[in-house]
Amino acid sequence: MRYTFILVEPAVAENVGSSARALKTMGFDSLVLVNSKAHLRNEARWLAHGSSDVLDGIRVFDTLQEAVTGMDLVIGTTAKKRRVHADYYLCNEIAGLVNSKSEMIENVALVFGREESGLTNRELKLCNVFSGIPMYGRYPSLNLAQAVMVYAWELSEIKNFDFKTIANSSANLSAKAGWDTKMPARAKFRHLRKSAGELLRVIGYDNESAVYCRILERLEAVGDKDAGLLLSVCSRLHEALKD
Repeated sequence: MRYTFILVEPAVAENVGSSARALKTMGFDSLVLVNSKAHLRNEARWLAHGSSDVLDGIRVFDTLQEAVTGMDLVIGTTAKKRRVHADYYLCNEIAGLVNSKSEMIENVALVFGREESGLTNRELKLCNVFSGIPMYGRYPSLNLAQAVMVYAWELSEIKNFDFKTIANSSANLSAKAGWDTKMPARAKFRHLRKSAGELLRVIGYDNESAVYCRILERLEAVGDKDAGLLLSVCSRLHEALKD
């Protein structure tokens, strides 16, 4: 599984350098910036002590949409819940979410917003789920680099875990559910998203409706074991609608 940490329009070069150092210490190396050249300033280099390779490997995109293209799971970080019904996970729940989807996803992105204003609502719509770090004091939020460090530490626990140990149980359930066990699990989950979206549109929920968005959000919480069952149901529904 590959992890990419995305910083949207960071303004403080020191935060970029510190983020690079945080990722390096936790075993990660993929850092992306959106619409920012803060990593080119000397201050970033000073704070990235011992992690210049991460800093040198930074990729820059003009928009967040470009940065998350090809990602299987996009986790948007936010200091507060923006929508009542959006799936929201605490930082210490993210590793469990990723672990439960280990056979279905390969590229995971964690998105961090601007130092002063975070992510916009439009940018959050590009994320599959939301996550935050609980605050126990009056101060509103953590520093950007500190937030990156928290998530890197949480995910480092499963980064090198051998997910092949769960493959047999997933395959057995897949066979019972009646779906193609030869299809890669990640392809199955992408097919589940597509199939569910098509069914929703057929019964009158367009892409912008609250029900459509909410159901696709809830699909992100589905683990390896349940994905096959849902895909089997979707296939049967498609067949029934054709009849």
